[in-house]
Amino acid sequence: MSYLEESLSRGEKLHTVFRLSWVVWLRVVFWGVLAAACVSIALPLAALLACVALGEWVKLRSIEQAVTNKRVILKTGIVSRKTEEMKLSSIETVEIQQSVWGRMFGYGTVKVTGRGLSDVVFKDVDDPMKVKRAIESIEPST
Repeated sequence: MSYLEESLSRGEKLHTVFRLSWVVWLRVVFWGVLAAACVSIALPLAALLACVALGEWVKLRSIEQAVTNKRVILKTGIVSRKTEEMKLSSIETVEIQQSVWGRMFGYGTVKVTGRGLSDVVFKDVDDPMKVKRAIESIEPST
């Protein structure tokens, strides 16, 4: 069971789960191709690069991000876990940050700012405008 499903309170429902952009998975492909290319040259180097590719894959698979009818949630980590959550009623702004490459390939960062000094930052999400609309379109429930 995912952290998102595990952490839902009574009456809370997942509204939208945010996916990472396909662009971030290119890191895994890069390290995997590099590892495959090094197999005939130096097996220990290829094994090291394969471990880097596997580590990147595990890191990306461990990221969970969503909005429910009560809060926004960002979870990272597998063995250790780091979560950032913000109640919808505490949200003040939802900002999009996109580079030129992000605009061309449809990914970016969505920064949710709440009261005080709190922020939840969804990095490299697919279709950041859709994420922004999903967060802003939910009526907070208590």
